[in-house]
Amino acid sequence: MALVNLKTILKKAKQDGFAVPAFNVYNLETVMGVISAAEESRSPVILQCYARLFKEGSAFYLAPSILKAAVNADVPVCFHLDHGNGDTELMRALRYGCTGVMTDGSLLPFEENVALTKRTVCLAAPSGVSVEGELGHIGTTADASFTEFTDPGEAEAFVRETGVDALAILVGTAHGRYKKAPKPDIDRISAINKITDAALVLHGGSGVPDEEIKKAIKAGISKVNFGTDVCYSFLDAVFATSRDTVAIDLFMKGAVKAVSDFALSKIRLLGSENKA
Repeated sequence: MALVNLKTILKKAKQDGFAVPAFNVYNLETVMGVISAAEESRSPVILQCYARLFKEGSAFYLAPSILKAAVNADVPVCFHLDHGNGDTELMRALRYGCTGVMTDGSLLPFEENVALTKRTVCLAAPSGVSVEGELGHIGTTADASFTEFTDPGEAEAFVRETGVDALAILVGTAHGRYKKAPKPDIDRISAINKITDAALVLHGGSGVPDEEIKKAIKAGISKVNFGTDVCYSFLDAVFATSRDTVAIDLFMKGAVKAVSDFALSKIRLLGSENKA
């Protein structure tokens, strides 16, 4: 199967009513864990990196491993930039081989967000790279409230004016660990899905109850992001490993399996198993 762009990997999901899991990866072990789960379950998968990894330089070392894993995988894999909002991370993402990039202009006024995202679409198009935009700022669980949800009419206009392939929408989820389990606005997801052709994206998937995720997918979500729980599954396994194991490759085996087990559980939840 190998490396594909974001539009390609989400097309079947949108058509067939399942969602592709997008896992944030941070090192070789998280890449190994996610790819192992995807191949075991015959699921398409998105490996994505936060913008700071591109901006601060870590992606220079990590990107070759992601690309090698994607090319050798027997399932479709997309390599995606998550929450880019500057030229440095965008240009590096394109140079390092990303097949999908996200431009997050959600804190900008509508017209400025449109202009920024449209510019990204124009820059990415010659390389066949798909673009995800964001409308409605998806903050963190530390934020006081989430009241300005994405307006369906604005979503339709945003997709039409920018030409994005995927759209992250604010419907009640956030980044980080929730103090109280969220309930996404299912009716809003459905309303947006009915009037736009873009694949809809749910950020902040970590900690959202399984039944709520299933409802969101049924309403039209095609991509669900998991970052926080990738970190916790990895770190919990590392902290539980005996310090008597000093060979780093052996020390990390438990962490790789923990990430793989977590990824496998979300693949099954999203209905992407055997959809490669």
